[in-house]
Amino acid sequence: MPVPAAVRFRAACPDCRGRFELAAGALRLAIGASRRTTFYTFTCPQCAAPVRKPAGERIIELLTGGGVRTLRLHATP
Repeated sequence: MPVPAAVRFRAACPDCRGRFELAAGALRLAIGASRRTTFYTFTCPQCAAPVRKPAGERIIELLTGGGVRTLRLHATP
């Protein structure tokens, strides 16, 4: 299913408290085996701080549906 090019996500920076919209290409999603290892990341466009936030099921659904690049983390045996 093609993703519309105009998909934007609202985000906020915990460092500078800035609020902004990001294109799908500015976000990365990592899906791990637990809540601690499932998160999304981006760089704040206002203060350049790296931001990492937890991603629950709804966030995962929205980000993957919007075309955000996803990395699946696998546990090593």
